[in-house]
Amino acid sequence: MLSLDNIKKSKGAKKNRKRIGRGNASGTGTYSGKGQKGQASRSGVSNLKRMGMKKQLLQIPKVRGFKSHRPKNQVVSVKAINNNFKDGEVVNVQTLFDKNLVSKTTLPVKILGKEKLTVKVEFERVSLNATIREQVKDQIK
Repeated sequence: MLSLDNIKKSKGAKKNRKRIGRGNASGTGTYSGKGQKGQASRSGVSNLKRMGMKKQLLQIPKVRGFKSHRPKNQVVSVKAINNNFKDGEVVNVQTLFDKNLVSKTTLPVKILGKEKLTVKVEFERVSLNATIREQVKDQIK
């Protein structure tokens, strides 16, 4: 009958690690399997370099550039504001999200465009480009 006390590992499932540098009788004494002298026999040399993989490592392209930790602005055009908002309404992240002009409420929003703003709306917690800021100086909270 099979039970936890008589289960054994199958043959070859467990292999003892090689004990390096434990005297000549161990089979890997004296130079500890590193050969004589040279860079590869010193400490701190990668095994990959010893195995001739340095060329392969150098062929792999490095990840270059810089990735900012700040989130990118969600862009909304002035044309979209003119089409979707009426006079007196408030433009903030939540109202833009409700009208499907932005995809997330957690990311910052910037209103861009060179068109003229035809509706009189109030902007809250959204950044504006210079041309729109001039048009609505007194409406920004």
